[in-house]
Amino acid sequence: MARKFFVGGNWKCNGTAEEVKKIVNTLNEAQVPSQDVVEVVVSPPYVFLPLVKSILRPDFHVAAQNCWVKKGGAFTGEVSAEMLVNLDIPWFVGDKVAYALAQGLKVIACVGETLEQREAGSTMDVVAAQTKAIADRVSNWSNVVIAYEPVWAIGTGKVASPAQAQEVHDELRKWLAKNVSADVAATTRIIYGGSVNGGNCKELGGQADVDGFLVGGASLKPEFIDIIKAAEVKKSA
Repeated sequence: MARKFFVGGNWKCNGTAEEVKKIVNTLNEAQVPSQDVVEVVVSPPYVFLPLVKSILRPDFHVAAQNCWVKKGGAFTGEVSAEMLVNLDIPWFVGDKVAYALAQGLKVIACVGETLEQREAGSTMDVVAAQTKAIADRVSNWSNVVIAYEPVWAIGTGKVASPAQAQEVHDELRKWLAKNVSADVAATTRIIYGGSVNGGNCKELGGQADVDGFLVGGASLKPEFIDIIKAAEVKKSA
């Protein structure tokens, strides 16, 4: 069974209420591939989660950018996974995998190496260790998407070449097959993040083991629609 293309838009710490409404309006009016072709999730800052959820088209979903690792209580400034569930926020981006999954959230779990680690030739050692830390806490992989985000490509304008992305994704899938199961390796979506834009998304998305994107700055712009449409490269492959 083919893995459904996944496109996440991580808005990070950006936007005002009016700007967020404009972004959502652009998404709502967009003509994009159907839900059976691509799954789209956007991750606004916490303060805008209810607003975005209330006005976003029903075929797109909302993710939180972080959550507290324990049940709520006397923790100033924290937001618990239970609160997200209560708001009917289905997705979460981050590394607090075990508790989020236990509360019923789906997780976009990020791995990636620094420039120094890549230049030292230790990329796969680093991402394998990070993936192991995730795998040790996961029992149901159907609720997990792995995002390979090389640290050196986040917000820098630098992007992994399609060949570099494919190489790491392929090795991650082999790691899952060896250390978890062949079924998990075949079905788990591994997406790429790091300066993805409308100009490079089709070539990146055309790689065999690149199952979509986690998009930063470009998810705040109309070109995010072009990135979502890159899912068509899998449909026509």
